[in-house]
Amino acid sequence: MTPLIVGITGASGAVYGRRLLEVLRGCEGVSTHLVMSEAAARSIRHELGIEPQALAELAHVNHDPRDIGAAIASGSFPARGMVVAPCSMRTLAAIAHGLGDNLLTRAADVTLKERRRLVLLARETPLHLGHLRNMVAVTEMGAVVCPPVPAFYLRPRSVDDIVDHTVARVLDVLGVPHALSARWAGLPIAA
Repeated sequence: MTPLIVGITGASGAVYGRRLLEVLRGCEGVSTHLVMSEAAARSIRHELGIEPQALAELAHVNHDPRDIGAAIASGSFPARGMVVAPCSMRTLAAIAHGLGDNLLTRAADVTLKERRRLVLLARETPLHLGHLRNMVAVTEMGAVVCPPVPAFYLRPRSVDDIVDHTVARVLDVLGVPHALSARWAGLPIAA
Protein backbone atom coordinates (compact mmCIF):
# COMPACT_ATOMS: atom_id res chain seq x y z
CA MET A 1 0.00 0.00 0.00
CA THR A 2 1.21 3.49 -0.82
CA PRO A 3 1.53 5.62 2.32
CA LEU A 4 -0.10 9.04 2.54
CA ILE A 5 0.78 11.33 5.43
CA VAL A 6 -2.09 13.21 7.07
CA GLY A 7 -1.40 16.08 9.44
CA ILE A 8 -4.02 17.67 11.66
CA THR A 9 -3.35 20.98 13.42
CA GLY A 10 -5.25 22.98 16.01
CA ALA A 11 -6.93 25.22 13.43
CA SER A 12 -10.70 25.11 13.24
CA GLY A 13 -11.86 22.42 10.85
CA ALA A 14 -10.92 19.11 12.49
CA VAL A 15 -13.89 17.66 10.60
CA TYR A 16 -11.83 17.86 7.39
CA GLY A 17 -9.07 15.70 8.84
CA ARG A 18 -11.54 13.21 10.23
CA ARG A 19 -13.48 12.90 6.96
CA LEU A 20 -10.28 12.58 4.95
CA LEU A 21 -9.15 9.70 7.17
CA GLU A 22 -12.57 8.03 6.92
CA VAL A 23 -12.53 8.18 3.14
CA LEU A 24 -8.89 7.12 2.79
CA ARG A 25 -9.56 4.15 5.09
CA GLY A 26 -11.79 2.79 2.33
CA CYS A 27 -9.40 3.51 -0.54
CA GLU A 28 -7.70 0.39 -1.83
CA GLY A 29 -3.93 0.64 -1.97
CA VAL A 30 -3.60 3.67 0.36
CA SER A 31 -2.34 3.56 3.94
CA THR A 32 -2.46 6.62 6.18
CA HIS A 33 0.23 7.87 8.53
CA LEU A 34 -1.25 10.40 10.94
CA VAL A 35 0.53 13.09 12.92
CA MET A 36 -1.48 15.58 14.98
CA SER A 37 0.00 18.78 16.37
CA GLU A 38 -0.11 19.36 20.11
CA ALA A 39 -2.96 21.88 19.60
CA ALA A 40 -5.04 19.48 17.48
CA ALA A 41 -6.30 17.57 20.53
CA ARG A 42 -8.06 20.63 21.90
CA SER A 43 -9.81 21.39 18.60
CA ILE A 44 -10.81 17.76 18.12
CA ARG A 45 -12.40 17.60 21.57
CA HIS A 46 -14.20 20.93 21.14
CA GLU A 47 -15.34 20.67 17.52
CA LEU A 48 -15.96 16.94 17.14
CA GLY A 49 -16.85 16.04 20.73
CA ILE A 50 -14.50 13.04 20.66
CA GLU A 51 -11.14 12.18 22.12
CA PRO A 52 -8.17 12.46 19.75
CA GLN A 53 -7.56 8.72 20.14
CA ALA A 54 -10.91 7.99 18.48
CA LEU A 55 -9.83 10.00 15.46
CA ALA A 56 -6.36 8.41 15.51
CA GLU A 57 -7.95 4.97 15.20
CA LEU A 58 -9.02 5.89 11.65
CA ALA A 59 -5.36 5.97 10.54
CA HIS A 60 -3.27 2.93 9.74
CA VAL A 61 -0.24 4.33 11.61
CA ASN A 62 -0.01 7.10 14.22
CA HIS A 63 3.04 9.21 15.02
CA ASP A 64 3.85 11.32 18.05
CA PRO A 65 4.44 14.94 16.95
CA ARG A 66 7.58 15.07 19.13
CA ASP A 67 9.15 12.03 17.43
CA ILE A 68 11.32 13.88 14.95
CA GLY A 69 13.09 10.58 14.21
CA ALA A 70 9.96 8.81 12.91
CA ALA A 71 10.01 7.18 9.48
CA ILE A 72 7.94 10.00 7.92
CA ALA A 73 10.72 12.47 8.83
CA SER A 74 12.97 10.96 6.16
CA GLY A 75 13.00 11.39 2.41
CA SER A 76 13.59 7.65 2.11
CA PHE A 77 10.05 7.03 3.40
CA PRO A 78 8.06 6.23 0.23
CA ALA A 79 5.08 8.53 0.76
CA ARG A 80 2.65 9.42 -2.00
CA GLY A 81 2.39 12.90 -0.48
CA MET A 82 0.99 14.74 2.51
CA VAL A 83 -2.16 16.63 3.45
CA VAL A 84 -2.49 19.01 6.39
CA ALA A 85 -6.21 19.23 7.15
CA PRO A 86 -6.80 21.71 8.65
CA CYS A 87 -3.60 23.75 8.43
CA SER A 88 -3.14 26.51 10.98
CA MET A 89 -1.37 29.73 10.09
CA ARG A 90 1.36 28.76 12.57
CA THR A 91 1.99 25.50 10.74
CA LEU A 92 1.80 27.24 7.37
CA ALA A 93 4.42 29.76 8.55
CA ALA A 94 6.69 27.00 9.85
CA ILE A 95 6.47 25.15 6.52
CA ALA A 96 7.02 28.36 4.53
CA HIS A 97 10.21 29.06 6.48
CA GLY A 98 11.55 25.51 6.62
CA LEU A 99 11.12 25.16 10.38
CA GLY A 100 10.87 21.43 10.97
CA ASP A 101 10.43 21.93 14.70
CA ASN A 102 8.01 19.02 15.18
CA LEU A 103 7.20 15.89 13.22
CA LEU A 104 4.30 17.47 11.34
CA THR A 105 6.34 20.39 9.99
CA ARG A 106 9.38 18.15 9.40
CA ALA A 107 7.29 15.69 7.37
CA ALA A 108 5.90 18.61 5.33
CA ASP A 109 9.42 19.92 4.75
CA VAL A 110 10.55 16.46 3.60
CA THR A 111 7.51 16.19 1.31
CA LEU A 112 8.54 19.45 -0.37
CA LYS A 113 12.23 18.60 -0.67
CA GLU A 114 11.37 15.26 -2.24
CA ARG A 115 9.08 17.07 -4.73
CA ARG A 116 6.02 15.19 -3.56
CA ARG A 117 2.51 16.62 -3.38
CA LEU A 118 1.83 18.69 -0.25
CA VAL A 119 -1.77 19.91 0.16
CA LEU A 120 -2.52 22.50 2.84
CA LEU A 121 -6.11 23.21 3.88
CA ALA A 122 -5.25 26.67 5.20
CA ARG A 123 -7.86 27.80 7.72
CA GLU A 124 -8.08 31.49 8.57
CA THR A 125 -10.07 34.54 7.63
CA PRO A 126 -9.53 37.37 7.06
CA LEU A 127 -5.93 37.07 5.92
CA HIS A 128 -3.18 39.57 6.62
CA LEU A 129 -0.14 40.15 4.43
CA GLY A 130 2.01 37.69 6.41
CA HIS A 131 -0.50 34.90 5.79
CA LEU A 132 -0.61 35.70 2.09
CA ARG A 133 3.18 35.85 1.79
CA ASN A 134 3.49 32.48 3.51
CA MET A 135 0.93 31.03 1.08
CA VAL A 136 2.94 32.41 -1.84
CA ALA A 137 6.17 30.98 -0.36
CA VAL A 138 4.79 27.45 0.05
CA THR A 139 3.22 27.60 -3.41
CA GLU A 140 6.56 28.61 -4.91
CA MET A 141 8.10 25.61 -3.13
CA GLY A 142 5.56 23.26 -4.73
CA ALA A 143 2.77 23.00 -2.16
CA VAL A 144 -0.90 23.34 -3.06
CA VAL A 145 -2.82 25.76 -0.85
CA CYS A 146 -6.36 24.42 -0.83
CA PRO A 147 -8.57 26.44 1.54
CA PRO A 148 -11.84 24.67 2.40
CA VAL A 149 -14.18 26.90 0.40
CA PRO A 150 -17.80 25.77 -0.10
CA ALA A 151 -18.98 25.19 -3.67
CA PHE A 152 -22.51 26.50 -3.45
CA TYR A 153 -23.07 25.93 -7.16
CA LEU A 154 -23.34 22.22 -6.27
CA ARG A 155 -26.25 23.12 -3.96
CA PRO A 156 -25.03 21.39 -0.80
CA ARG A 157 -27.81 20.27 1.52
CA SER A 158 -25.73 19.82 4.65
CA VAL A 159 -22.42 20.59 6.30
CA ASP A 160 -21.43 17.01 5.42
CA ASP A 161 -21.93 17.84 1.72
CA ILE A 162 -19.65 20.87 2.07
CA VAL A 163 -16.99 18.85 3.87
CA ASP A 164 -17.20 16.03 1.32
CA HIS A 165 -16.69 18.47 -1.55
CA THR A 166 -13.49 19.81 0.02
CA VAL A 167 -12.20 16.30 0.74
CA ALA A 168 -13.04 15.32 -2.84
CA ARG A 169 -10.98 18.25 -4.15
CA VAL A 170 -8.04 17.13 -1.98
CA LEU A 171 -8.31 13.59 -3.34
CA ASP A 172 -8.37 15.01 -6.88
CA VAL A 173 -5.16 16.96 -6.23
CA LEU A 174 -3.53 13.78 -4.89
CA GLY A 175 -4.77 11.64 -7.79
CA VAL A 176 -6.77 9.34 -5.51
CA PRO A 177 -9.86 7.98 -7.31
CA HIS A 178 -13.19 8.57 -5.54
CA ALA A 179 -16.92 9.08 -6.00
CA LEU A 180 -17.30 11.29 -2.94
CA SER A 181 -18.81 14.42 -4.41
CA ALA A 182 -20.71 15.42 -7.53
CA ARG A 183 -18.62 16.91 -10.32
CA TRP A 184 -19.57 20.10 -12.07
CA ALA A 185 -21.16 19.29 -15.44
CA GLY A 186 -21.73 22.87 -16.54
CA LEU A 187 -24.89 24.89 -16.95
CA PRO A 188 -27.21 24.33 -19.86
CA ILE A 189 -27.18 27.11 -22.44
CA ALA A 190 -30.20 29.34 -21.94
CA ALA A 191 -32.59 29.49 -24.87
